[in-house]
Amino acid sequence: MHRRHLLLGASGLIAGGLALPALAQAPSAALLAAINSPVRSPKNTVRDTYRHPAETLAFWGVKPNMTIVEVQPSGGYWTEILAPYLKAGGGSYIAATSGDPTAFKTKFADAAVWGEITVTKLFAGPIAPAASADMVITARNLHDWLVPASALETALTEFHDALKPGGILGVEEHRSDPKPMLTDASDGYMTTAWVVDTVDKAGFKLAARSEINANPKDDKDHPFGVWTLPPTLRSHLKDKPTPADYDAAKYVAIGESDRMTLRFVKA
Repeated sequence: MHRRHLLLGASGLIAGGLALPALAQAPSAALLAAINSPVRSPKNTVRDTYRHPAETLAFWGVKPNMTIVEVQPSGGYWTEILAPYLKAGGGSYIAATSGDPTAFKTKFADAAVWGEITVTKLFAGPIAPAASADMVITARNLHDWLVPASALETALTEFHDALKPGGILGVEEHRSDPKPMLTDASDGYMTTAWVVDTVDKAGFKLAARSEINANPKDDKDHPFGVWTLPPTLRSHLKDKPTPADYDAAKYVAIGESDRMTLRFVKA
């Protein structure tokens, strides 16, 4: 773990002039073992440089006996870490997805490796029994739920309903700061202030924020939004040719997006 991350976790962070206490726990041996496990796929482990799994999960306060709901697990980056970690610690992993979960269920069907994973339906809740989850994690999803406008409100309500009193909502999101946010976040970026205000209004309280996933190389000025950057490396718009001056190496050198990492608690 980088010294900068340790200092941020121990001393708290400044938000709007107020110090927000961050969890000072270091990643446990069990969590590090899950992160370094050979069951993880190379396409996911290669992203650890940008996603800082040990620091991020420790900041959110993950513990092995928790019931954790991950929202839109997609390719299973966090699933590959959390499912075996929770299986070994007596916890439970729930995947809440809005799409067809067939491929996800197939990939994680081996209960001897992953434990008994429960798959629920986002936007057709509940995503977990009421007040049963210790933590809900949503990574780089909020920008997708602004159209229609009601989608984000529905999702946040489902998170709130699933969490126990005092339960944790862990948020990772592409950060537009200091640039203003597009009304529909169509470039994938959101301002921290907008996210905090919106989540607070849904019945949560911001407990801490971290620079764990900051990337100062990301100037947020890309021809195809955040998807111009790795891992997507989008090179053209749909049904349009790749621009003659497109240079993938430029975006590979930037790396993945600059991201806010936030921890909320259910108020």
